Amino acid sequence: MPEYLAEGLGKTPVMVLEAQDYIAIYDSEEAVRSIIPDQTLLNRLGLRGVSVTAPGDNADFVSRFFAPKLGVQEDPVCGSSHCELAPYWADRLNKNILKAKQVSKRGGEILCRVEKEKGRVVISGRAVTFMEGDIYLPL
Repeated sequence: MPEYLAEGLGKTPVMVLEAQDYIAIYDSEEAVRSIIPDQTLLNRLGLRGVSVTAPGDNADFVSRFFAPKLGVQEDPVCGSSHCELAPYWADRLNKNILKAKQVSKRGGEILCRVEKEKGRVVISGRAVTFMEGDIYLPL
């Protein structure tokens, strides 16, 4: 386990994996929900960020994502972290379509389809457009 990870999350995970981010695995949704991260300690970690995850009460898995190095204390619904988490849970649950729930303050539900033969994860869910714009470049 990387130095500062358990202390930075305030709880020791059952297991830690490394991908683009650290993946801290807990045994319950409540454990994930109750994490109060120390952003200063998490900022000292070597990778981009930290995904915390556990089996969900009403979903295949739940998660939260912290990336203080990127200026993101907690991403409300993080697509890239689900691309890391879905293959782990697909193998563990022996299924390739998973219902995920990010249990951040705003939160969201994500449907993840793991396409092992293509080496990809397809994610989908509901979103709300809050801004549109045009960019004009001088020729």
